[in-house]
Amino acid sequence: MARRDGPLIVQNDRTVLLDVHHPRADEARENLAQFAELVKSPENLHTYRISPISLWNAAAAGIPCEDVVAFLDRFSMLPLPRTLTGQIEEIMSRFGRLLLRRENDRLVLSVSQDLWDRVAALKSLVDFVTEADPERCELVVAEAARGELKRALVRAGFPVEDIAGYLEGDSLDFDLQERLGDGSGFGLRSYQRAAAEAFYQDGDQRGGNGVVVLPCGAGKTVTAMAVMQLYQTKTLVLTNSTTAVRQWLRELRDKTNLPETAIAEYSSEVKEIAPVTVSTYQMITYRSARDGDHPHFTAFMRENWGLVVYDEVHLLPAPVFRMTAELQARRRLGLTATLVREDGREDEVFSLIGPKRYDMPWRRLEGQGFIAEARCVEVRVPFAREDALQYEEAGRRERYRLAAENPLKLRALAALLDRHASDRVLIIGMYLKQLAQIRAMTGIDIITSKTTLADREQLYGDFRQGKITRLIVSKVANFAIDLPDANVAIQVSGTFGSRQEEAQRLGRVLRPKSHDLETIFYTLVTDETREMRFAANRQMFLTEQGYHYEVMNVRSEFAALDWSNSEDLGAEAPCSTKGDGA
Repeated sequence: MARRDGPLIVQNDRTVLLDVHHPRADEARENLAQFAELVKSPENLHTYRISPISLWNAAAAGIPCEDVVAFLDRFSMLPLPRTLTGQIEEIMSRFGRLLLRRENDRLVLSVSQDLWDRVAALKSLVDFVTEADPERCELVVAEAARGELKRALVRAGFPVEDIAGYLEGDSLDFDLQERLGDGSGFGLRSYQRAAAEAFYQDGDQRGGNGVVVLPCGAGKTVTAMAVMQLYQTKTLVLTNSTTAVRQWLRELRDKTNLPETAIAEYSSEVKEIAPVTVSTYQMITYRSARDGDHPHFTAFMRENWGLVVYDEVHLLPAPVFRMTAELQARRRLGLTATLVREDGREDEVFSLIGPKRYDMPWRRLEGQGFIAEARCVEVRVPFAREDALQYEEAGRRERYRLAAENPLKLRALAALLDRHASDRVLIIGMYLKQLAQIRAMTGIDIITSKTTLADREQLYGDFRQGKITRLIVSKVANFAIDLPDANVAIQVSGTFGSRQEEAQRLGRVLRPKSHDLETIFYTLVTDETREMRFAANRQMFLTEQGYHYEVMNVRSEFAALDWSNSEDLGAEAPCSTKGDGA
């Protein structure tokens, strides 16, 4: 079989292998991300999976099947498997063949004739369908079942394109305070405008639902406000913490012409509703008793919203998915830095929020200066002898925590803090005991879930203003925290292999800096342990975005960091698990 000069090996099971050392690897990676998902990233060959959801997202974004096949053929080092083209064509062709529309005040699902028998026979649709018309290949759907129907169908392999329209919502006189002749205001970036227009689709029925994927620090909040400007309608914003709520409020006040009375916070401390209301997922899912109702969700449902914004949409908890199924008559905008969900619920995001409408690679924005250039460095720390023995005797789950809280990480951290004495540093960790030890060792201020909201706001403000240049934060600071001048992040521990978490933590230092400082993201990992395995999983996110990173070693349990022996692994994600069997 004749070989060609391409970096890909495309297989019949829709897996794609990428030779990371090939000169065209970066170009191939960026294109693959439009319709495939990275699943493994060892040293030489990265494995991608072309899934139905990834192909339907590509179809929704307007990428033709012919372009997908042509790209694979052009970059493959071997001829494509004979049946692969047919598989891709069949899967992508399903998008748009089930159309949910409104006819004479009824919700009607139109099914292409060749799919009718398979769709009409699905038992999972019984509770959602009130009438069936085999001659017209149509199902009449119960109004309240709009979301559940789409979820059931996508799980059966049939994506629904929803053009049934939305409630207009109360009107809202809304404008952005873009840059004026006197230099005041701000400038909407070209990709932010493009993302907003891709969601809006010039008022087409196919617009009004879906997800915008942008890096942390690239201005997802501003992009959402650009969408609000296009629709001019009453808007509910849901995010993941009260701190994030107040950051949204600051941005709305700073970058729009909305009066103070038009913006409201609905949180555990303040419960107000206005034309633009910002709340949390915790509030919307709160119930007074185990089997009680959801009083705050009920209050929200009484309002005539024209748009609901889901910040960090990849984090939606299961109860919010259930409630989102009831919000299908409202336009829905999801914002995220990565669509990957470790629980595999990407199908729920696709069916209940909508398909991916816009995606911008991190490295492309970095090259254009919109986010900071970053070095990613993994620091491998050994165990002391007695800790290594304890690790070997521990159970599987306990091993991870022992590795994460390795006491020798504190020595490595001290060396990094000495090296970055003049930088603005965030120390990020998972375990409160470990963070308390760092606080005791360094005297640096700390923010955890136990820190009062007022104290958090004070410390974040002091960091932004330069009154303090170092801050210890737990996972409460993973999301939606605006600390634009942080240029060094040191991750001392994390959760079990979450690419979502890696995206957010890297994002803490990616905002363009007002100072000429190098941006570095360090991860401390205990060598030859389960933590290496989970670090490799998290670092798949870096690989997906095309980041190169280095590995540094602590020479021994008594020595400091070996600065002279840094190994550049390119886009490799380390996967050593020696001595663990994990």
